[in-house]
Amino acid sequence: MKNLKIGVRLGLGFATVLLLLVILASVAIIKMEIAGGATSHLINVSYKNVSMVAEWSKIIELNVLRSAAMWKSTDATESQLLLDEINTDATRSLALQHEIEGSLRNPVVIAEFNKVKQQRSRYVEARSQMLKAKADNDSTAGNAIFHEQVLPASATYLASIRQLAITQSDAAKLVASNVLSSYANTRIFLIVMGTLALLAGITSAYFATRSITIPIASAVQLAQAVADGDLRSLVQVDRKDEMGSLMQALQSMNSNLLSIVSKVLKGTENIAAASAQIAAGNLDLSARTEQQASSLEETASSMEELTATVKQNVEHARHASTLAKEASAIAEKGGTMVSDVIDTMAGINASSRRIVDIISVIDGIAFQTNILALNAAVEAARAGEQGRGFAVVASEVRNLAQRSASAAKEVKLLIDDSVHKVDTGSALVQQTGGTMEEIIKSVAGVTETIRQISEASTEQSAGIEQINQAVTEMDQVTQQNAALVEEAAAASAAMQEQATELAQLMSVFKTHHEARNATARTPVVTQHKAALQLKN
Repeated sequence: MKNLKIGVRLGLGFATVLLLLVILASVAIIKMEIAGGATSHLINVSYKNVSMVAEWSKIIELNVLRSAAMWKSTDATESQLLLDEINTDATRSLALQHEIEGSLRNPVVIAEFNKVKQQRSRYVEARSQMLKAKADNDSTAGNAIFHEQVLPASATYLASIRQLAITQSDAAKLVASNVLSSYANTRIFLIVMGTLALLAGITSAYFATRSITIPIASAVQLAQAVADGDLRSLVQVDRKDEMGSLMQALQSMNSNLLSIVSKVLKGTENIAAASAQIAAGNLDLSARTEQQASSLEETASSMEELTATVKQNVEHARHASTLAKEASAIAEKGGTMVSDVIDTMAGINASSRRIVDIISVIDGIAFQTNILALNAAVEAARAGEQGRGFAVVASEVRNLAQRSASAAKEVKLLIDDSVHKVDTGSALVQQTGGTMEEIIKSVAGVTETIRQISEASTEQSAGIEQINQAVTEMDQVTQQNAALVEEAAAASAAMQEQATELAQLMSVFKTHHEARNATARTPVVTQHKAALQLKN
């Protein structure tokens, strides 16, 4: 939960409460629909069926009485009137029967209704037989049917209707009881869900409030500590929401401010130490300036002796440079002659190698000629008598090729020996040429060295004159340095005062190293005061 954004947490809390309210409202609506349906069925069906069953029972009772009166009546008009009324009520009772049957859903009531239908069928059949006997003027049979069938069937029929009325009434009472029970259960459910929604809202509000107020209190505490100059606070951030980002930013601000203040304090200490060192250095500089002034006089006398010695070295260097140039010219001439010899030996060596290549070609030609002669001899042997003359010629050609090859080999051996000797001579000449080049380089190096010595001596002579001028300027600079030392001492004292004031201003902040810094600041000030006392 700590890593969730505040908006997400508030959204989850409100979503939970809203979800519970939606569930509460949905269940309430469903229960109300069920209760409304049950109540509607109770009013429009159950109670109506009870009323129709009562009407049905009343009609049957009247028809039974009318049937008895009609059976006993001797007036045809009266009997017909009673029969019409019986038929009319029978039609009404049949309509009631169909209407009741179409609205029944309770299995117990349906079973009782089926019994009523069976009893009605028996009653209607007995009444029909009685009416038939009445129509046939068969009083004996009709009387028997009336007493033995109609009256018992009507009694049973009425009893089944009364039982149906009782069963229908019980079913209506059961429906009413279920409605009341559903209402009670719905009320309990709504109370429980409302309580849960209230608790969820209170819990969400509590934790959401704590997740905001506690980090804000920590942030205020950290900000107050920074305002008081205490930078030693350390906040552990273990959340990734907006409050965590705020605390992380405050911690970063505190850390950066602590780093800046620590650096400023350290810089203040360094400035104080540096100003003290500058004051001490000014004292040393003043003493060294006096020593420098006394040393300048000794330097001037030594420079005069050095000037005479350098001039003599310049003359010797010029004479040595002339001799070195003459030796270098002779060595270069000898090197040129050796180079010509090397070129001549290289030409001889190249010509000898060319002759060796030509002899190799001749040797190859002789070898190929020998092969051709051998092939010609083979072809002549195959030709028989006709190729005998050609075979003799091929044999002579082969002998000539072998002799040419032998001669070429002897010449090649002689040329190889000459080439070897020429190579040896060339190598010796090249070694001689290399030696001459080394001599030329050495002579040139000596010449260059002597030239450099001459130039250096000339430069030394000019440099000594510049040194004499510099000594005069150094005396003037020494006097100026003395004045600058006094100004630097005053500046270092002002710097020390500013560093002390800055340290007092920064002492408002409390850091982890304030004890060490306070200890380090005291000897710095003491050292600077000691330096000022030495200067005064």
